[in-house]
Amino acid sequence: MTTRLFLVRHGPTHAKCMVGWSDLPADLSDTAALSRLSSYLPAEALVVSSDLSRAAETANAIQGSRVRLPHDTALREIHFGAWELRSWAEVDAEDPERIRAYWETPGDVTPPGGESWHQVCNRVNTAIDRLIAANRGRDLIVVGHFGQILTQIQRAEMLTAEEAFAHRIDNLSVSEVFFGPDGWQTGAINHLP
Repeated sequence: MTTRLFLVRHGPTHAKCMVGWSDLPADLSDTAALSRLSSYLPAEALVVSSDLSRAAETANAIQGSRVRLPHDTALREIHFGAWELRSWAEVDAEDPERIRAYWETPGDVTPPGGESWHQVCNRVNTAIDRLIAANRGRDLIVVGHFGQILTQIQRAEMLTAEEAFAHRIDNLSVSEVFFGPDGWQTGAINHLP
């Protein structure tokens, strides 16, 4: 039995900095884009989101008559710790080696008080595996974040972290990954309905 996951990135925050666990709202004023997105997604799919308001409110906007699962904190964005709500330039001025290593060779490097890419992958993979096990064979719409979506593309396509980071994930886009008897597969990535 195959479980299809439709990974939706939340609406834009318009922030020009690293936004991880900060609870910034999404701009959901583009109702036409939200309507197209909702129409594109499977009508019988279950909807789940990160607990952060930008994801939860985006999920509300596209839910329609679909069944909603409880918010999941494990589906949050990367935890940027001390870099949270700061620009690359600000952090680069203070700690250029660490920030470059974090983004250019993602893996075990962590922002001060934050989490490494490997930690993000472990957290999100565990949450997705739990959702698949509880809803085997169902379609799942998972509304979340850039980093959270990349973890699943990396896993499904068996990419290095650097290769995964080369993907563009736009706000209100859908990336499709499937888990079934033949393992992981991908469909459309960063599709804007």
